[in-house]
Amino acid sequence: MKTSGEGVALIKKFEGCKLESYQCSAGVWTIGYGHTAGVISGDKITQESAEDLLKEDLNEFEEYVFKYIDPVLDQNQFDTLVAWTFNLGPNNLRESTLRTRINSGDFADVPHQLKRWNKAGGNVLDGLIRRREAEALLWLGKEWSHI
Repeated sequence: MKTSGEGVALIKKFEGCKLESYQCSAGVWTIGYGHTAGVISGDKITQESAEDLLKEDLNEFEEYVFKYIDPVLDQNQFDTLVAWTFNLGPNNLRESTLRTRINSGDFADVPHQLKRWNKAGGNVLDGLIRRREAEALLWLGKEWSHI
């Protein structure tokens, strides 16, 4: 399974695209659509490079979902977890109650578990509240783009 256009759209909406490196709200150097590997102050890329980096990153984060999640997921559920893991990292997926709930078959608790992850640098951020709400709606197969 690959991330669908819907999942990519969610990631792009909430990551945004910046062609010059910047420090995200957690203080990590970032470029393009949330790409962090090897990014340093002063880096610049083209829009085409940003798209290529996103494709590479998606491949990586899809593999983490396959590695840590046991049940078969539908497309919306898969897209949600790729988007969530893309934002929060594989260690958070591996160690989360979210993963425990999914792997035990408690899919009904997933929207609540997603929404718990609304902080960066110890602070609740409005952007993360909106992102987690959109992810919860995508998990449920509902319209999220108005968020």
